[in-house]
Amino acid sequence: MPTFYEFFAGGGMARLGLGEKWNCLFANDIDEKKAASYKRHFGPGPLCVKSVCELKVNELPGQANLAWASFPCQDLSLAGKGEGLDGKRSGTFWPFWKLINSLQDEARAPQLIVLENVCGAITSNGGKDFAEIARVIISMGYRFGALVIDSVHFLPQSRPRLFVIAVAPGVLIPQGITRADPHPIWHPRNLIEAKFKLSSPAQDNWLWWNLPCPPERDTIFADLVENQPSGVEWHSKLETQALLNMMSPLNREKIKKAQKGGSLRVGTLYKRTRDGKCRAEVRFDDVAGCLRTPSGGSSRQTIIVVQGESVRTRLISSREAARLMGLPENYALPESYNEAYHLAGDGLVVPAVSHLATWILTPIAQNFIQRTQEVVAA
Repeated sequence: MPTFYEFFAGGGMARLGLGEKWNCLFANDIDEKKAASYKRHFGPGPLCVKSVCELKVNELPGQANLAWASFPCQDLSLAGKGEGLDGKRSGTFWPFWKLINSLQDEARAPQLIVLENVCGAITSNGGKDFAEIARVIISMGYRFGALVIDSVHFLPQSRPRLFVIAVAPGVLIPQGITRADPHPIWHPRNLIEAKFKLSSPAQDNWLWWNLPCPPERDTIFADLVENQPSGVEWHSKLETQALLNMMSPLNREKIKKAQKGGSLRVGTLYKRTRDGKCRAEVRFDDVAGCLRTPSGGSSRQTIIVVQGESVRTRLISSREAARLMGLPENYALPESYNEAYHLAGDGLVVPAVSHLATWILTPIAQNFIQRTQEVVAA
């Protein structure tokens, strides 16, 4: 069975996505509240709760086939201050990478490394951060490539994320897992442009991952909405009217169109700052906007239900947020609404990880294990 280390583990969404075909040797996160949710679902197991900056290589057991790191995104996101990999939070990539270097010094480096972050990591600091990640990857002899996976292919939430996948030297990649050119779904223009701006050595070690398209999604946002939401209440008429008053003419027209239709319409709403004014923006395309943590500078997502002249609004419930991330129904969420929303909004979309594992990570790891066993047997 392939093994992995899960850095910046949060509530364990990477572990959930990798599934039962993978064995977690070690997990780490600094957040006590997220760690409590992790332990409730998986048991105490291999979770170490402290800063990655304080970790020592001797705390990492054995040799894992995979090191997964969803390092903090705040300094790389468009909403951040542009500090990039030099920022206090996103800069925790460096102590993580120091551990990877130390593992290599001890001949324990993983065969696979996955780095997950916001798409802003592609262009932050004019592309210098992405180029720096590429530089350190190839400095260890790894080949690598990247994909942008939007959760909308799996769940009714628009949430594109960058996944950088690196493969250790000497590890055979099974046929069909890479391709000769970019994939129109997984390799958007900005990623392609970033690839061709890398150094010649980085480009020489670049891989175009061949990830199949998933089956067409058969759920819409309304399917995930609770009939009797827990932890939230419907807004008063005055509160709902206040949100309507914050809308631009374009967004008010969306409400009117939904009312004229007569049928029940379920949409989502975000409050954003536009030209110095707080605006309420609504969508009725059966897809939720990207869940974001309030600490990242965004408002919590609001559900808006329109039927005829009736317009009702409320905050999205913690369970609805969890469903948008693909968390199973038996995943025990924190009792605090803010903690539960933060856990979901700061996490990974589980089906996206599963898709990546099924078609790229698991075949490479299992092939490596099989070949190693054959060599030992011989």
